[in-house]
Amino acid sequence: MKEYHATTTIEAIPETIWAILTDAPNYPQWDPVVERIEGRIAPGEKLVTFTKLSPGQAFPAKVTEFVPHKYMKWSGGMPLGLFKGERTFTLVPQGNGTIEFTVREVFSGPLLPLIGRSLPDMTSPFEQFVAGLKKRAEHTE
Repeated sequence: MKEYHATTTIEAIPETIWAILTDAPNYPQWDPVVERIEGRIAPGEKLVTFTKLSPGQAFPAKVTEFVPHKYMKWSGGMPLGLFKGERTFTLVPQGNGTIEFTVREVFSGPLLPLIGRSLPDMTSPFEQFVAGLKKRAEHTE
C-alpha cells in the first residue's frame, strides 16, 4: 500500500467547502494541479480528471461514497483490483467555527510494486490542493 495525504484547518462552514469540492468545472480556478475534471461529482457518478502532473493522461474514477458536508470517496484503477486508487475527502468540524479538512489517496493491489514506481509523489500536489481549497473557502464566505 502507498499513501499520500494533506490536512488543513479551514475557517468556513461545511456547506461552503462541500460546494467547492463538488463543483467539478471550477477545480482549475483553485487547484493548481488540475487541468480539468469531466463529469459530475455526485453519488455513483463517473469522473475523468486531467492533471498538469501527467499531461494528456486521463484518470477515471467513480464517486463510490458520498456523505454531504462530511465525506466523499473517489475510486479508480484496474479490473479485478490489480491496481486500485482511492481518494477520500474528509471534513471534521472542530467546534470553533473551523473544519479540519483532509485529502488522502491510498494505492493498493498486486500490481502496485510495478505501477507504484511510475506514480508521482503526491505530497506537494496535495499540499497545494488543501491550500487552494482553504483560500477559496475562506474568501467565499
